[in-house]
Amino acid sequence: MAILSSGVTTTGPQLKISSKIKTYVLDTNVLLHDPQSIFKFEDNNLAIPVEVLEELDAIKSEQSTERGRNARRVHRILQELLPDSRSMHEGVRLPNGGTLMVIINRSLIEGTAPSPAMQRLRTVLPDLAKKDNRIIASALFVQEQFPPPTILVTKDVNVQLKARAVGLESQDYLNDKVPESVEEVSYSEVPLSIYELQRFASEGSFELGRDDSRRLYVNEYVLLRSDEGKTMPARYTGNGLVRRLKIPEFVRAPGGIPIRARNLEQQFLMDALLDESISLITCFGKAGTGKTLLSTACALQQIFEDTGRYDGLSISRPVIALGKDIGFLPGSLEEKMRPWLQPYYDALEVLIPSKPPKDPQFAAKKVAKKNKKKHEELIAAMMPGSQPALGHHQGNGNGHSSGVPIKPYERLIRSGMVEIEALCFIRGRSIARRFFILDEAQQLTPHEVKTVITRISEGSKIVLIGDPAQIDNPYVDARSNGLVYTHNRMKGQPLAAHVTLTKGERSRLAELAADLL
Repeated sequence: MAILSSGVTTTGPQLKISSKIKTYVLDTNVLLHDPQSIFKFEDNNLAIPVEVLEELDAIKSEQSTERGRNARRVHRILQELLPDSRSMHEGVRLPNGGTLMVIINRSLIEGTAPSPAMQRLRTVLPDLAKKDNRIIASALFVQEQFPPPTILVTKDVNVQLKARAVGLESQDYLNDKVPESVEEVSYSEVPLSIYELQRFASEGSFELGRDDSRRLYVNEYVLLRSDEGKTMPARYTGNGLVRRLKIPEFVRAPGGIPIRARNLEQQFLMDALLDESISLITCFGKAGTGKTLLSTACALQQIFEDTGRYDGLSISRPVIALGKDIGFLPGSLEEKMRPWLQPYYDALEVLIPSKPPKDPQFAAKKVAKKNKKKHEELIAAMMPGSQPALGHHQGNGNGHSSGVPIKPYERLIRSGMVEIEALCFIRGRSIARRFFILDEAQQLTPHEVKTVITRISEGSKIVLIGDPAQIDNPYVDARSNGLVYTHNRMKGQPLAAHVTLTKGERSRLAELAADLL
C-alpha cells in the first residue's frame, strides 16, 4: 500500500500479469495519430507517461488542425476513463479486457537513487529536459517495476532507435498497417480458350470457372488471355462474371484536346473513372504514369456531357499533411493552394490549351517568323535610348487592366466549375454531385482519409491517387498511409475500384529517372 502526495491511499497499479500479457507504453504521436488506439491493444496493459499529458496539453490549443482536435479527443477519453486520482495511479479495466494507467517516473524525482537502467539512460541520453528522453525513461521505469514485458509504442523512428539503444523494446503502432505481403502485380491474367475469348468479345461478358472467380475480388481488373496469345481486358463484377471495359476512343473537355489511354493500365483507370456505379477509386502510380492528367480529363468530360453527371470538379492535396494551416500565406485560397496544386494547373493547361493546335504544315513557318520577331525586338531593346514596350500592360478589352488574357481553365475556376479545396477546412462539409480528386493521398493518415471520404455525398465520386513509395510524412509509411489503408479496407466493395499504374508515359527520361534514381 502506498500514500500519494495528495493524501489518497492506493494499493498500487492493478496491472494484469501473465506469460501472454505485455505492457505497452504509448508515445504522444500514437495518441495523436489514432485517439482510439487506447482500445486497440486487446487485453494487455497500457501505460501513458505523465509527460505525454504535458505534450497533449501544448497541442490541444491548435484550433484549426487535426492534431489539436485529436489531442482534445484524447483528453476527453482519458477524463472518462480516469475520473479521479486513485483510478489514474491504480489503473482501470478497459472494455476490451486490458488495463490503463498513467505513469509517474519516481526515479526522476530529486533525491531518488537511480537504478542501473536509469544510470545507463543518463549516460546514453543525458539531456532529460527533452520530452522524448523522459518518455523513454518512463518506459524503462515500467520495465523495471512490473513483470510483464514492456514495449514502447511510437511512430517516431528516432525514438524507437534511442529506446533500443538503452535496452528497451520498441515498435511502431501496427493497428492500422496493412498486412505485409509480397508486391502486388498491377493486374491478374485469366486463361481462356480461344472460343471462350471470342464469345466474350461478342457478348461483352463471360462467366468464369469457380477456381478463377474465387481468387478475384469485385471490380478487380484482369487480362483475359488465350493459349494462342490473344488478349482482352475485362473487369470482374462479382458472381463469377467478367465484363468488357466501357471506354470511349478518347475523352476531352469542350475546346480541349483529345486524351486517349496509352496502355492497358490506363484503360483500366479510364473505365473506373467513367463508370457511374463506382464512387471510390484508389490509384497507385509513380511519377509520369498519367494519374493526374487522365483523372482530370475524365472528370471534365463527365461534367460537360449532356447527362450532366457532376456539377463540377473539386481538387485538393495535403499541404504536407492534413490540417496544416495555410492562413498565413498571402492571397486568396486559390493563391495559397497554387504551389501545391500546380500539377493540376499544368494538366488543365494541357487539356484546355489557350491556343488550339494549328495545322502542322504551317508550324515550321510560324515558329521561324516568331523567332525572327523576338530577335528583332531583343536587338531594338539593346539599342541606346530604347523604351520598353507597353502593349502587354495595357487593357485588352476583357476587363483586365494588366492586358494578360484569361486562360480557358481560369474561367472554369472563376465560375466554380473547378474548385480548389483546402483539406484543413473540409470537416463538416457535405460534397454533393462533385468529382473529387485527392492527390498525394499517401501523405495522409487513415483517420485523415476517412475524414475526407465521409464528406462525399450521394452522386459524387472521389479519386485517391498517389505513390506509396514517395512519402514525406514522418508518421506514416508504405503500409500505414491513408491511400494504401483505404485500398486494403475497401477492396472488394461494389462501390470501390483500384488501379495500379506502372508504365510511365510522360517521357523516356521521366520513366528512366522514376525507375533508376
